[in-house]
Amino acid sequence: MYPEIATIGPVTLYSFGAMMGLGFLVAANLARRELRRRGLNPELASTLLFATAAGGILGSRIWAIFNDWTVLVTDPMTALFGGAGFVWYGGLIGGAIAASAVFFQHGIPWLRGADCVAPGLALGQALGRVGCHLAGDGDWGAVTTVPWGVAYRESVIGWPYPDGVLVHPTPVYEAVAYTVSFFLIWGFRRRFTADGSAFALYLVTAPAARFFIEFYRINPPVFAGLTQAQLFSLALVAAGVLLFATARYRQSRDPSPLLTGDLNATAEPSVSTS
Repeated sequence: MYPEIATIGPVTLYSFGAMMGLGFLVAANLARRELRRRGLNPELASTLLFATAAGGILGSRIWAIFNDWTVLVTDPMTALFGGAGFVWYGGLIGGAIAASAVFFQHGIPWLRGADCVAPGLALGQALGRVGCHLAGDGDWGAVTTVPWGVAYRESVIGWPYPDGVLVHPTPVYEAVAYTVSFFLIWGFRRRFTADGSAFALYLVTAPAARFFIEFYRINPPVFAGLTQAQLFSLALVAAGVLLFATARYRQSRDPSPLLTGDLNATAEPSVSTS
C-alpha cells in the first residue's frame, strides 16, 4: 500500500497518521453540529477533540502493550514509543474516560454527551481503518483466494508472506461497516430522541461488525473459539441493546424531542456526505 504520503525535508507524512488526524477532525465537526442541535455549547467540540484524541491513543497503546507484555520487558522503549501497536477497544475505553471528564467538568449529562459524539465516533473509526489499510499496519486478515484479496508488500511492519499470497483486506471491511454504522446513527438520531439512543446504536452496530469481521482475521481464540476482540464486542453489543431498550422505554413515556434538548430539530441543514 502507501505507508508514506510525502517527505518534505526531514518531515515524513505517514498515511496512517494523516487518516487518524482526519478522523478526529471529522468526528469533532460532527460533534459540534450535534452539540448545537441539542442546545449545548458547540465550542466544547474542540475540547472533546483533544481530550478523546489523547485518551484514545493512550488507551489503545496501553492495551496493546499489555496484550504483549513480553515486548515491554525485553524492549521497553519500542513498546512504549514504537509506531506500531494500537488496539481499537483500548482506544474506545481511553477515549470514553477522557470524554467523560469533559462532560463532568461542563455539566453535560453523560448519555446526552455520548449521543453527540456517537456519529463522529463511527465515521472517525472508518477513516482510521482506511489509514490502517494504506499503511499495512498488520491488522489484515487471513490468507485468501477471493478476487479482492490484497498483498501489503509495503507494510510498515513488514510483509511476512511470499509473492503471490493475498489476504483479506479486513481494514477495508471495517471501514465500510463503520461507514454504514455512521449512516444508521445519523439517519435515526432524530427519530430516537431519548438520551442514549444514538450511542446505543453505535454500541450495537460497530462492535457487531467487528465481531463478524474478526472471523476473517488471524487473531487467536482465547475462549470458546472466540478472540479477545469478539468477546469484547459481544459485551458492547449487549450493553448497547440494554441501553437502547431503556432509551426507547423513556421515549415512549415522553416522546417530545425536547427530551434531548433538540431545540432546532427542524432548522438544521442536511449533512453532506460527499
